[in-house]
Amino acid sequence: MRDSLTIVFSGEAGQGLQTIEDLIMKSAAPFYNVFSTSDVMSRIRGGNNTLEIRVSGKQIHAFKHGIDLLFLLNDHAYDRLHDRISEKTVILGEENFVDLDKIKEKNAKFSVLKMKELVKQAGNPIVANTILFGFVAGILKLNPEECRRLLTDKFKHLSEKIVTDNKNAFDIGFTEGGPFAFSFSIPKSDNASRYKVLNGNTAVGIGALAGGCNFISAYPMSPGTSLLEYLARMTEDFDIIVEQAEDEIAAINMVLGAWYAGGRGITTTSGGGFSLMIEGVSLSGMTETPCVIHVGQRPGPATGLPTRTEQADLNLAIHAGHGEFPRIIFAPGKLEDGVLLTQKAFFLADKYQVPVIVLTDQHFLESYGQMERLKLDKAYLTNQTIETKPGYKRYADDPTGISPRGIPGHGEGLVKVDSDEHDESGYITEDYKMRILMHEKRLRKKSLILEDYTDPELIGPKDYKHLIVGWGSTYGVLKEFIESSLHKDIAFLHIKQVYPLPEKLKDYFAGVESVISVENNSSGQMADLLKLDLDIPVTHRILKYSGEPFSIEEMERKIKEVLK
Repeated sequence: MRDSLTIVFSGEAGQGLQTIEDLIMKSAAPFYNVFSTSDVMSRIRGGNNTLEIRVSGKQIHAFKHGIDLLFLLNDHAYDRLHDRISEKTVILGEENFVDLDKIKEKNAKFSVLKMKELVKQAGNPIVANTILFGFVAGILKLNPEECRRLLTDKFKHLSEKIVTDNKNAFDIGFTEGGPFAFSFSIPKSDNASRYKVLNGNTAVGIGALAGGCNFISAYPMSPGTSLLEYLARMTEDFDIIVEQAEDEIAAINMVLGAWYAGGRGITTTSGGGFSLMIEGVSLSGMTETPCVIHVGQRPGPATGLPTRTEQADLNLAIHAGHGEFPRIIFAPGKLEDGVLLTQKAFFLADKYQVPVIVLTDQHFLESYGQMERLKLDKAYLTNQTIETKPGYKRYADDPTGISPRGIPGHGEGLVKVDSDEHDESGYITEDYKMRILMHEKRLRKKSLILEDYTDPELIGPKDYKHLIVGWGSTYGVLKEFIESSLHKDIAFLHIKQVYPLPEKLKDYFAGVESVISVENNSSGQMADLLKLDLDIPVTHRILKYSGEPFSIEEMERKIKEVLK
């Protein structure tokens, strides 16, 4: 019996891989621990896309390089996967979909899957992906009645015939997959039914709703666009105003306007779009208008690899905007973080009147995993604006640096804000002493922000000798490495709030023999930040910038190498 099963579907855009992912993940989740991730080319149709679904009786969190079961959906589905094939791999597809000599080189097994005949038997050419769903359901011994119910729920809005055709297709696939069940037998999970399946985009979206978000303005840019789409679907249930702006500059200025008027707004983008927003970030800093910005990272420079993953925008987020002003940056690494940190982003933006950036990446946003039920803190919905009085001073000097924030129309005071340097009442000034007073007032917020610091998560033994440091989407692969590692002297520190960093973070690094930074970029931006801000030296840097996430096998190999 295997510990886990890694299933990969390789085809092209338009062959329904997302439908396969949705159906298998939802139907398997009540019985197994599941994780899925995709490698997608930047095109609407054609190319080669792959979908990986991992199924296990124990918790799994990461991409796996090796493939147990590979489905080839066309005649060019194999070539990009050749180095992931081994003697343990079973490949299924039409006879003409692969060069059998290449498979013999790897000592892999090939089994003919006559999809054309099965589709003809089903009587509808568009149900091929449902046949594959049935095939996997047969292998995993899933409840066929529950799977058919899932198909009904998914397609009932189309027509009764489409529902019937998909159920027939499922039955055909289920029968074909049954004989493979023994070869790919894995234990079921005792607690999988406690979890809900979702991806990072949905987690961030739930967090935004939990933070009281009632406005979003964005210009579409992958991988951040899905957050715009998610909140757009929630407009009626949560009274959200959704605006697709003409560009990113307009988007962030609309969000600032929403906060100025008393709303709670967010914008979502990627690195290229965030670059256009930077003047707006600085405007938030000067006017002390709250702002929440979601940045889904992808490889750059410029358009780069628009459908792949990277963690190269940390420096951009830290230094975005001309001039000096405080900000907060969160980097969720697991689904719970996506919810809780995004919720907290709205609260802290309101509390400290600063821009808060939620920094994710394509791998986190578009991978599916499982999350336990959360209890949300309603205190994060507290409205921190005031009712203004006559003579109200928007920028009144305060020892904390936080001036009382009023909104137009709520009270008798006049609310004046200005992007120029200003006095306490909001009037433009060029007085040097007033400049110093206002600038130091804004900067004083940083010490209070650090008092609200979100502590990192330490995974592994408390008496570790070696400490791995990660942030963002490296969480899953590093957690799985620690949980499965034979090394009992290695721990993993996941930094959730990547800026600003407090002095107390140094305690985790005291007395260790080595510090290993793991990042999806080419320079080690977190390693540089630890040295620059806290004088924490990083012994080793494990970096990847191909556009792919780290695999569990790769992580085991690389950490073993650096510890030599």
